[in-house]
Amino acid sequence: MKIYEGNLTGKGINVGIVVSRFNEFFSSKLLSGALDSLKRHGVDEKNIQVCWVPGGFEIPLAAQKMAAKEEIQGVICLGAIIRGSTPHFDFVSNEVAKGIARVGLDSGKPVVFGVITTDSIEQAVERSGSKAGNKGWEAAMTALEMINLQKEF
Repeated sequence: MKIYEGNLTGKGINVGIVVSRFNEFFSSKLLSGALDSLKRHGVDEKNIQVCWVPGGFEIPLAAQKMAAKEEIQGVICLGAIIRGSTPHFDFVSNEVAKGIARVGLDSGKPVVFGVITTDSIEQAVERSGSKAGNKGWEAAMTALEMINLQKEF
């Protein structure tokens, strides 16, 4: 039996991060968590490229451009979409999720969904570094594992 499994080693890995500026209070905390995770797992700071975009809807296009770069082995997508009183939340969050998934499938590279979608500001606080942890940290761990798993095939 052959078992394929990635690991969390970051040495020699090149990562792109796309971050939404909208709700920047939360997305900057997600970015800090992702950067901390990557560095603690051995990714050299010079091997990390960060791209800021205006909002969540713009994440997939920037992720596509980042994934097209030969040196980039995986892309982490970060942002915070918080439900308001209109259906805008549903449209944006659905399209961002579909777009990020499409970039991963089209590029053949790990493209990680680290965009928090919450019903309230309180939930965003919880997911960007308080009692529910930091989803940016978790997205970085997922990226490392998937990048290393890609090497197994």
